Amino acid sequence: MANTPSAKKRVRQSRSNRESNITLKNRMRTSVKKVINAANEGNADEASKEYKKAQPLLDSLARKGIIHKNKAANQKSKLVKSIKSIV
Repeated sequence: MANTPSAKKRVRQSRSNRESNITLKNRMRTSVKKVINAANEGNADEASKEYKKAQPLLDSLARKGIIHKNKAANQKSKLVKSIKSIV
């Protein structure tokens, strides 16, 4: 357990950051699922609309270091591929 005041503060900050990161990752997963579900249903318009919401979110998380930049690129590539397979 943390003994010094600065160590206790880092524990608090880490907890807060972890909760924030979990929230952001859940939002990312939800937006990716919306694109995939729309693509599986064959609804290209809905899928591309949802992709336009998911793409900046993926870029933002990669920029902040919450997910790796290659993971964001792979996710975007996968989503675009699923949308183009409809059209």
